[in-house]
Amino acid sequence: MSCNSRSNLDCTVYQTSSDGDQFAKVTEFEPQDSLSTIELFPDQKFQNILGFGGSFTESSAYLLNKLSADKRQEIIEAYFGDSGARYSLTRTHMNSCDFSLGQYSYAPIADDTLLEHFSIEEDLDDIIPMIKDAASKSTDGFKIISSPWTAPPWMKDNNSYVGGKLLPKYYDTWALFFSKYVQEYQKQGIDIWGFTVENEPHGNGNNWESMLFSPKEMTDFVRDHLGPRLKNDGYEDKVIIGYDQNRAGLKEWVDEMYRNEANAEYFDGVAIHWYESTYEVFPEALQYAHNKAPNKYIIETEGCVDSEVPKWRDDAWYWQKEATDWGWDWASEEEKYLHPKYAPVNRYARDIIGCLNNWVEGWIDWNMVLDKQGGPNWFENWCVAPVLVDAESNEVYYTPLYYVMMHFSKFIRPGASRIGIEMSDDDLQATAVQNKDKSTVLVVFNEGDTVKSFNLVMNQKTTVITIKPQTIQTITIQN
Repeated sequence: MSCNSRSNLDCTVYQTSSDGDQFAKVTEFEPQDSLSTIELFPDQKFQNILGFGGSFTESSAYLLNKLSADKRQEIIEAYFGDSGARYSLTRTHMNSCDFSLGQYSYAPIADDTLLEHFSIEEDLDDIIPMIKDAASKSTDGFKIISSPWTAPPWMKDNNSYVGGKLLPKYYDTWALFFSKYVQEYQKQGIDIWGFTVENEPHGNGNNWESMLFSPKEMTDFVRDHLGPRLKNDGYEDKVIIGYDQNRAGLKEWVDEMYRNEANAEYFDGVAIHWYESTYEVFPEALQYAHNKAPNKYIIETEGCVDSEVPKWRDDAWYWQKEATDWGWDWASEEEKYLHPKYAPVNRYARDIIGCLNNWVEGWIDWNMVLDKQGGPNWFENWCVAPVLVDAESNEVYYTPLYYVMMHFSKFIRPGASRIGIEMSDDDLQATAVQNKDKSTVLVVFNEGDTVKSFNLVMNQKTTVITIKPQTIQTITIQN
């Protein structure tokens, strides 16, 4: 079906908007007097896409356990099923994190250097069943990246879950920990695609689970311990991703990780978060990381809106500029500009488009499911998730963020290639890919207050599409 009767470009349009559209199919357009142009160039190929998705946290899995069986399956289908978002790239935590019910480790017994008592029992009632349910709904499957927030306290110089550094005498034991984790998850029928070495190695202000690494310390650990351990244990196919924190710090990390062949050997890429700014994409940092190692991954592994308590069943809040992020409250005066008041929908759409246009291969949201408070979180570090639930009343709320994620995850499939795009209207934001089946997907975001029309051009075929204010569209084109 063509986008409109005057086109010769065969496409389908879905949109989510501030006036109530929720990934709605659109077939009729009213062109405006002024037309801009978006032209796609499928022969211009950039990075391949790994996928999009969210994270299996203990908090999310705990809440799913509290819902009725039908509501639980409804949410799993919404994220992983063919009728839903078709998530293809996910993350989970090794040991506890702030979005756990409490602090725990798979190796709690001190000086168990051979990890003879290693156990993933903590995950058996919640995270593992959630992953298995997701796998049962997913036609194409999904990749899992696992990240530790901290080693067991007995391996650290401060003997605490929070802060401190890994003691060098336990480097080999900590590397073995990763191998044991892969093995135990395999016994559960779950394949771990890869790891980040440490979540947020700069720390989190000594608030919840954390462990500090410098770029050199992490690189030495991967080069001399983790990489060789996984290789020797038959897990050389497991991806190892360095850094895993905010983009502004990328340069010093990739400089050390990729300083020479020995350093770079076991690193498959670098992971980033968006908390330095949920408004600024930091394109220069992303470009620098890509140019430093063009064949290594750049993956956004965590991002969420994390200041105000989420608004229950209030779609309008997610489109409102007054919604703030953590930096609005806590950033220094010289960094306040990085944390403006900015709508949550805009944060997600702007960041994912900006990441894709600057060499990022995958984008992973944080918690998939939280409650009305933005938890549970043992530190009371409340955040927003795309799906919120009231477990007591068995109610589920799909926020606009869920539909924004779907605009990327549903039709941009693993193995797609980002393609060239030229736009004449700087007020629109857009990115485009071509899937392995040769279908082309364009995502366009109009965050302004004006209706826009554009002439979409590809391979000398055209169509006219209109996009309302505060609207995100996914346009699929069949060749």
